[in-house]
Amino acid sequence: MKSNNNTKLILLHPYIQKQGGSNRLWLLAFVSFFTIAFLLTLIYTRETSPVKAITTTMAAGSASSSTYGSNAPLPTTVINTLLHYASRSNDSFHMSHAEIKPISDALRKCSSPCNFLVFGLTHETPLWKALNHNGRTVFIEENRYYAAYYEELHPEIDVFDVQYTTKMKEMRELIASTKEQIKNKCRPVQNLLFSECKLGINDLPNHVYEVDWDVILIDGPRGDGPEGPGRMTPIFTSGVLARSKKASSAKTHIFVHDYYRNVERIYGDEFLCRENLVESNGMLAHFVVEKMDENSFQFCRNHTSNSSTSSS
Repeated sequence: MKSNNNTKLILLHPYIQKQGGSNRLWLLAFVSFFTIAFLLTLIYTRETSPVKAITTTMAAGSASSSTYGSNAPLPTTVINTLLHYASRSNDSFHMSHAEIKPISDALRKCSSPCNFLVFGLTHETPLWKALNHNGRTVFIEENRYYAAYYEELHPEIDVFDVQYTTKMKEMRELIASTKEQIKNKCRPVQNLLFSECKLGINDLPNHVYEVDWDVILIDGPRGDGPEGPGRMTPIFTSGVLARSKKASSAKTHIFVHDYYRNVERIYGDEFLCRENLVESNGMLAHFVVEKMDENSFQFCRNHTSNSSTSSS
């Protein structure tokens, strides 16, 4: 048996090893490139998506703002809805639709921005603020603690408290003394900030007297007893504010709530005047008062009906 003692020697050329390693390196580089490209694409997509969403939202908001600008009035459907639900409240002291509608109409017809002054914080307070969209609405309240509480509860609402010094049992005496001072302290045209007339409110913030009020609502203070402050002062003050406008020559719409009561009816006729009464449904009286010359010393042109009403 022959043994094969031939030894076979296999030599690997360095070129072959180098060529195999080079192919693997190219493959690794190719895979790495596409992996990095994929990761970069994923990261870029995730970062730009929120930006696109924000841009789309801003564009939509801009389009919405251009359609319904901040100065645009409330749509009629919104106003009617507000009136509907406000007049159907379970609160026993809420206004009816027939009482709310004339005030809403006056605010709607008012030139923007509308200046709306309200005596009394009531169930309808948020409604008045909402209806006078884009306008200035200021509330006057007799109870300083309730005024502070309400303003804290609704920081968007401007409320000022005032301390009334009148009493309902003084109703006729106050009319008589005011008539005696009609050419002096109780003039129909004056700056109430410096007024010494007992029926004039002179302790509100200065800017309240500088505003030409377009619409005034008198629904406070209390008027339910002889010791109550009554609404004599707000009615007189509203009449003076309307006649003493500085810049605007537009008429002032003044609404007196609870007009069926003696104080509201007698003082409304005396200082807002029957000749200016355009509408009354028993609960609400609507007066339209014109600006007067500063040398005028009569609240009403026709005194016959007023004096007969006051003396009754």
